[in-house]
Amino acid sequence: MQSVDPNLRLLNSFLDYLKVEKGLAPLSVSAYESDLEQYSEFLLKRKRALREARRQDVRDFLNALLSNSVDGRSVARKLSALRHFYKYLLLDRYITIDPTLNIDSPRQWKVLPKSLAADEVESVLQGPPRARDDRRSQALTGRDRAMLEVFYAGALRVSEVINLKLEDLKLELGYVLVRGKGDKERIVPLGRAAQEIVQQYLRDARPMLASEKSSPYLFIARGARAITRQRVWQVVNDSSAQLARHASPHMLRHSCATHMVENGADLRTVQTILGHADISTTQIYTHLALDRLNRVYKEHHPRGKQRADSSPTKVGEEGEK
Repeated sequence: MQSVDPNLRLLNSFLDYLKVEKGLAPLSVSAYESDLEQYSEFLLKRKRALREARRQDVRDFLNALLSNSVDGRSVARKLSALRHFYKYLLLDRYITIDPTLNIDSPRQWKVLPKSLAADEVESVLQGPPRARDDRRSQALTGRDRAMLEVFYAGALRVSEVINLKLEDLKLELGYVLVRGKGDKERIVPLGRAAQEIVQQYLRDARPMLASEKSSPYLFIARGARAITRQRVWQVVNDSSAQLARHASPHMLRHSCATHMVENGADLRTVQTILGHADISTTQIYTHLALDRLNRVYKEHHPRGKQRADSSPTKVGEEGEK
């Protein structure tokens, strides 16, 4: 009888835990699986099993990723996956020491996600240019513009946009019901601009794309087919072709959060809209709130801009009178 690889057994046990007990979506579980398999292969070269890993092994793995120019946020995500994995092993008594304990994220991992300026967002929201101007092309343009508006209005993820259903849309009330990570539902407001362009899409573009076929989804491809993640990325990328830098769906999501904080929104509200389970995830935007706080203070406080030695009467002069 062939023995089962102990590393594989631990990984499968953890993935089952994520699916069944944590209720994570398949894409999230797949991301964990990919990160942990990469880590397991790294340990294999050191002839070390997952249960035998030391803190230095984890540090060396992360440093190897950074030295290979892996994006800092991706490295931080992998560290998060390892933390969850070893916490699970610790709670189930597979191990007695957590090798991820006291490993800090390097400073470069905490960089605020890239966002677009307000004028850049306005340009992207116009949708990708199309060579033809027939009715079908106009319908696709209408869909893309509505999709981009909802993206930016609600700071949605790609998976959330493509899974929006017609029944989730409550235009008369000004919001949409979004199913996020772990199938958790949240209510996301839609501004007037988004409401109007979605109404126009539903009236003029969607029936043309559906071609008398039915689909429960809000945003559809031709023939009422489901729209793919790849297509969403392509729409955002093509819509930013005229900019100095190409945008991504993540940038639209972070732009929404950034602009809200810059305009005075509190982090709890931003957390709710983004669908973050923990406020600590939203706190990457904290320095924006502090920047605005300092800016408003300097603008409105009587001594905000004035230097101490620029008052009309100095202390020394007062004493000479």
